[in-house]
Amino acid sequence: MGKCFNVTGPCIPAKHYMVDMTERIAQIRKMVDEGDYFTINRARQYGKTTMMALLEKELNEDYLVIWLDFQAFGSASFQNENVFSFAFLQKFLRELKRYRAAEKQRLAKCIEKMQEILETKESDFDLAELFELLVDICENSEKPVVLMIDEVDSASNNQVFLDFLGQLRSYYLERETRGIVTFQSVVLTGVYDIKNLKRKIRPEGDHKTNSPWNIAADFDVDLSLSREGIAGMLREYEADHQTGMNTEEMAELLFDYTSGYPYLVSRLCKLIDEKIGGREKESAWMKEGFLEAVRMLLMESNTLFESLISKLTDYPELERMLKELLFHGKAITYNLTNPVISLAAMFGFVKNQDGKVIPSNRIFDTLLYNHFLSLDEMQSSEIYKASLQDKNLFIHDGRLDMRRILEKFVQHFQELYGERTEGFLEEEGRRYFLLYLRPIINGTGNYYIEARTRSLGRTDIVVDYRGEQFVVETKIWRGNEYNSRGERQVAEYLDDYGLHIGYMLSFSFRKKKQAGIYERRVGDKTIIEAVV
Repeated sequence: MGKCFNVTGPCIPAKHYMVDMTERIAQIRKMVDEGDYFTINRARQYGKTTMMALLEKELNEDYLVIWLDFQAFGSASFQNENVFSFAFLQKFLRELKRYRAAEKQRLAKCIEKMQEILETKESDFDLAELFELLVDICENSEKPVVLMIDEVDSASNNQVFLDFLGQLRSYYLERETRGIVTFQSVVLTGVYDIKNLKRKIRPEGDHKTNSPWNIAADFDVDLSLSREGIAGMLREYEADHQTGMNTEEMAELLFDYTSGYPYLVSRLCKLIDEKIGGREKESAWMKEGFLEAVRMLLMESNTLFESLISKLTDYPELERMLKELLFHGKAITYNLTNPVISLAAMFGFVKNQDGKVIPSNRIFDTLLYNHFLSLDEMQSSEIYKASLQDKNLFIHDGRLDMRRILEKFVQHFQELYGERTEGFLEEEGRRYFLLYLRPIINGTGNYYIEARTRSLGRTDIVVDYRGEQFVVETKIWRGNEYNSRGERQVAEYLDDYGLHIGYMLSFSFRKKKQAGIYERRVGDKTIIEAVV
């Protein structure tokens, strides 16, 4: 059976198409060789478990690697120190047996002692005794011992987990000051930064806000997928299937829309390969097929999207910040000491671009717009109702008539909101246009907001409809000179897309404004401007 694209569980090189991780594994291996304790905290489905599996394979020749998953413990395992200590010892011993450690003479007695303790189930067995056993294993192992724990988030609301981290910290310090033989390296993975557990743990006691993991080294390895890495994966696929795709151009599209988010790259490739391609894979791996995969991805429900949206309910302050960023174009300085920005970055919503907060990728950007707009739809917005009535007016021979959309939007906006204040226009105008646009293209087309113009007093909306693209700049009227400069910028921007017609939507505060549609030439480009 041939390889496939994988989005469930860790990727296995022999079974799945995947980006070459050799360089990243080498970087992490170096941290282990240097004896670092560290945390790999990345957003959900960012390839952490795949990376851990590859790291284990890399380390096995020189280290005894014990890899545990806290999700497998169950919540009952964390009810108190005694129960946790037994649960940890049981999982640790199972891993030792998997590596046939009992066959090693020096470890055999340590393992016998562990088995005896598990059989007796002594009620006073605690973390201190557990760590004495772990030290015995480290002292008697022929290879240095590396402890890897996946999904530490599963435990981070429990005091016993903080006490466990405290013991790791204590033995790490004694390793450095007193020469005690303990773990060569400890690697924890999860979404939350273990250094900042107080952000997740309810403040039921002052002792819970202390950080027991301040010994951790910084983990700066970039786990996102690069253009070059994606292209290499596609070349392997192309060698197997010979679709005739331009692997470099397809890799560029995948990176532009996902910013290298591993799950998103794999899911889009899987949709193109299995859902769109079928028996005609040649036509699927072109731009039109890619855009169809984007549309399908944004229409589906998956665990990653569900996790992201749930965070908006869990953290209302995060939802408010993202709305300001998306709809109001608010410039927000990227500062991780701000707890809301730190949360947004940790969950994968945003990233840093030139010191400013921007959405982390086009897919998440559009997902959030769709989510917020759907809430407006449920509240029966008047402009949304108007769009539902009009939506059959804009498709001719399968093509989208963007000029007609702008004409009807101007008409409805003037009727519904023409007397509103300047503040209303600036804060709500762009949102209302997207609210009008969405039901027209929903199910067939898609849109995204161009990040590079988001904070420049203008927002470029790129609409994809059946493989055809439209660039619509929305902006606040700032005078004739500003408007002319905007027209020139749109004309330059059209070159990036190989287009000759662009669109502008200007929200004007002038009392003597003349609402309507205007057409202008800028060089060899045609700019169609709608004024409200």
